[in-house]
Amino acid sequence: MDRIAVIYSTTDGHTRKICDRLRQVIERQGHQVALASIRDEPGPDLASFDKIVVGASVRYGKHNPLVFDFIRRNGKILDAKPGALFSVNVVARKPGKSQPDTNPYMKKMLKRIAWRPSELAVFAGKIDYPRYSFRDRMVIRLIMWMTNGPTERNAVVEFTDWAQVDAFGSVVARM
Repeated sequence: MDRIAVIYSTTDGHTRKICDRLRQVIERQGHQVALASIRDEPGPDLASFDKIVVGASVRYGKHNPLVFDFIRRNGKILDAKPGALFSVNVVARKPGKSQPDTNPYMKKMLKRIAWRPSELAVFAGKIDYPRYSFRDRMVIRLIMWMTNGPTERNAVVEFTDWAQVDAFGSVVARM
């Protein structure tokens, strides 16, 4: 049985929901999973885990800077253990943009970090206009309009392929 840390950055809670699903899949395979937000201080003692997973959401075309800080600060530990990295973004809803080697945000992230985890994934996120502030709703609706996404002012659309999340959880369990 491995102890696995899943560290995540979320803006509206959807990346946390994906992490909860990963935890369920991994725990069914006999491992222990600890979830922690990238904002948790001091955070878990990464040295006490066998594997480390980092999940990061994208808002306005960028991953949270705290994710890059976390990876930089913990580089030696991350390099010494089996690891996985995933990105959650709405661009991944599009055909040809849902794989690590084709998703622009994952490609951009990998250029900025030295860590090379053994497993990578990209998951499509969620649009939840009623939850957003007025400004966020307007900006995201404009972005969706420009990219042929949903723009209805009260739309809640989850693009996540949960079978893909489950498969990644199984991969992490076997790392």
